[in-house]
Amino acid sequence: MKALVYLGPGKKALQQCPQPTLAEPTDVIVKMSKTTLCGTDLHILKGDVATCQPGRILGHEGVGVVHEVGAAVSTLKVGDHVLISCISACGKCVYCRKLMYSHCTTGGWILGNQIDGTQAEFVRIPHAENSLYRIPEGADEEALVMLSDILPTGFECGVLNGKVQPGNSVAIVGSGPIGLAALLTAQFYSPAQLIMIDLDDNRLEVATRFGASSVINSSDGKAMEAVMALTDGRGVDTVIEAVGLPSTFELCQQLVAPGGTIANIGVHGTSATLHLESLWDRNITITTRLVDAVSTPMLLGTLKAGKIDPTQLITHHFSLDDILDAYETFAHAADTKALKVIIQA
Repeated sequence: MKALVYLGPGKKALQQCPQPTLAEPTDVIVKMSKTTLCGTDLHILKGDVATCQPGRILGHEGVGVVHEVGAAVSTLKVGDHVLISCISACGKCVYCRKLMYSHCTTGGWILGNQIDGTQAEFVRIPHAENSLYRIPEGADEEALVMLSDILPTGFECGVLNGKVQPGNSVAIVGSGPIGLAALLTAQFYSPAQLIMIDLDDNRLEVATRFGASSVINSSDGKAMEAVMALTDGRGVDTVIEAVGLPSTFELCQQLVAPGGTIANIGVHGTSATLHLESLWDRNITITTRLVDAVSTPMLLGTLKAGKIDPTQLITHHFSLDDILDAYETFAHAADTKALKVIIQA
């Protein structure tokens, strides 16, 4: 089968690889229909994710059709159309019992990281009954791909961890796909202000279309002053970090109001300074989290009810044969105006 293989920092290739086989009775083999690229894949290619070793097939998102089922799988059958969760969960370990699926002792974020992933024609899904969601025939597969990772991540790590509440003020630092996912799902809670901050005017224009109340281009270094002007000098109740750079995490510390919350989503490959000399007396909370995908059933319900349209995030389409072009497009989003790209497997 064809698959996108990580070959070490800065290196990748579309290669012929062996088709996966069942390794455990709880496994399922899925024939991929559609997948996508994630900012985390770019972090892997930079060498920021030490757990991902050369030779790994990348990808942790997508939809497909069940091709083969393990002997212990009773709730799925060959031919079922399924949504693949980016998180594999046994459902039984100490962390799964706390709904911390991302820390499952035999799962977590392993797809496209510690085991082969979804940017391929076929993929093995461990703990399949807890890691796949059956979807009806005729469902919008492209919309569902956005529920594999990006929407649960923006919602859980940003909105829920950020304690977004009705009438509150929210600033999201980073208007890329994950920041925009947080913007879409923050609106479930009717905050009074949704301020989007980025260096890219195109992404800020998209954020305005998606419901931002204000947008700030931070290229002049005056984002803090702009946010303070919008909040009567108080700062915001919730700041969501959606980039993963030391500079953006430090900006979040400047924007948070007393009693507020900084919710980190970004994948940080280098250290960032925590300015306790400024924050020690401000009653703030700082949260970190890897998506657990526990919100996926709820998000499926909102999608079915027409309360959210994740296809707004999709800007480009490619075939699996052209996945290297997809990576170039996605990695140069400032020039290509890419948000999420769909790969037809």
